[in-house]
Amino acid sequence: MYSDTAHAGTPTSTAPSAPTWDPQQYLRHAGHRTRPFLDLLARIPELPTSPARIADLGCGPGNVTELLTTRWSEAVITGFDLSPEMLQRATEQYAGPTAGGGSLDFRHGDIAGWLPEEPYDLIVSNAALQWVPSHPGSFGAWINGLRPGGTFAFQIPGNFTAPSHALLAQLCDAPRWRSRLAGHGARYIHLLEPAEYLARFTELGCTADVWETTYHQLLHGPDPVLDWVKGTALRPVLTALGDDREAVDAFLTEYRDLLRAAYPSGPRGTVFPFRRIFAVARKEA
Repeated sequence: MYSDTAHAGTPTSTAPSAPTWDPQQYLRHAGHRTRPFLDLLARIPELPTSPARIADLGCGPGNVTELLTTRWSEAVITGFDLSPEMLQRATEQYAGPTAGGGSLDFRHGDIAGWLPEEPYDLIVSNAALQWVPSHPGSFGAWINGLRPGGTFAFQIPGNFTAPSHALLAQLCDAPRWRSRLAGHGARYIHLLEPAEYLARFTELGCTADVWETTYHQLLHGPDPVLDWVKGTALRPVLTALGDDREAVDAFLTEYRDLLRAAYPSGPRGTVFPFRRIFAVARKEA
């Protein structure tokens, strides 16, 4: 689902691991995860040509990519992802012709080095660019790959100073786990603030719409915040610990207890604030 040049090493490696993704776990909170993309989709202007050519960078299990067909049913849409597990799920569930005569397909692609191989009307990315430290440096090439009047749009999490992530980073760097996990919980210092993304796009000559939203999500079930991060932020940690079931259980127990204190359960569920950053950049026609 993302790009990372580091790979899982020996148990004493401190290099962040390229995670193995679990589509089923990721989709357990599909409603909450889909809502920001719908908000992004609503702000994307009309595209310059029809049928449109659309790329989805970091398409994951394809459920969000498929939503593009509801607005542009005649479009030729391709989702790109690095995870074989995610691509298999996306292809099995969603690939094929669309109701309006378009098509939806999925391809293996490292979005850190992805370049448009043809002109696109829309390049979109949903909750994926946070995994790519170099992503602001790709904006120029991606904008250049748009047709005149085309759009580049993305949304990313902006909650990496929240307890869910701060506690994870602290735990990975604790004496018990440092030799195996140092660096796995603190990956996100490369993210820009909304004003910085706005400046990047205006410098590239785009009309830009950049904003942020904090969703106060009500999660349900036992330890729902832990269940949420098992689908995303915890993937590199779980990959690094691999088949060491004892270590996995011990780490999850420690992290669970920290999350319980940070996000106490209420009578109607657990409130989990989640900040998201959005950007829609339209190339000059």
